[in-house]
Amino acid sequence: MSVLCGLALLFRDATVWLQALLFDLDGTLADTEAEGHRPAYNSAFKDLGLQWKWGPRLYRKLLNLPGGRERVRHYVESYDPERGDQSVDELVDAVHTAKSRHYARRLAKGKIPLRLGVRRLIEQAKSLGLKVAIVTNASHASIEPFLSHAMGPDLVDKVDLVIGSEEAPAKKPAPDLYLMALERLGVAAERSIAIEDSDVGLQAARAAGLTTLVTVNSNTRSQVFDQAVLVVDSLGEADRPVEVLNSLGRDVGCHVIDVPFLNRLIEPESDA
Repeated sequence: MSVLCGLALLFRDATVWLQALLFDLDGTLADTEAEGHRPAYNSAFKDLGLQWKWGPRLYRKLLNLPGGRERVRHYVESYDPERGDQSVDELVDAVHTAKSRHYARRLAKGKIPLRLGVRRLIEQAKSLGLKVAIVTNASHASIEPFLSHAMGPDLVDKVDLVIGSEEAPAKKPAPDLYLMALERLGVAAERSIAIEDSDVGLQAARAAGLTTLVTVNSNTRSQVFDQAVLVVDSLGEADRPVEVLNSLGRDVGCHVIDVPFLNRLIEPESDA
């Protein structure tokens, strides 16, 4: 029978060292790239009369860029697709606007569910007094419909802070977004954990001094995560345990990722 990683530790007498969980959004909270953004881009291309199509393989390459606008610009400048007489800037704006509309529609129709274990972990974190943040390269045009439809008001109420791309000088892999989140939450990096899905996010979190757990998806499973404290296929549920992909030599022995387990990853060893 599956058991929780650290459910036996109920923190009855001890202080919880872990103070905050900082979640990436796209690919981490939900598989938004495969189920949301890529099909939304392809619908936007049709709306604009562009004979473009981003398949899974091409899209995985484009995900190495830090944001949607950057991906469209890179595609235009590097692949030289047929684009009519619009300037690159005009085309980037038009695609982004149309794509955001289609992405919001997919969310409203319930086509982008939360990933396994996300709701459970956020709810547990809040019940144990932790702060919860979402730290993402996404723009607020993408963030707001996600919060409304994929998460819903009951879960959004458990999130203390949401920081998107417009709020920092540089997107991930720069650490700016994470550093801003730590400052606004009033917590230290050594008492927080980031949960990411990609190498770009991992670089950003580590550069901000955060211990980082990676939960991969179909677009990032083949990436290398040497700086992650743990790499898993999901956050898991009691009846659907996690698959540990890389534990960096650690004896993990867990079936889901829960707060007591995460606390043990960063808690200083006792001198007793």
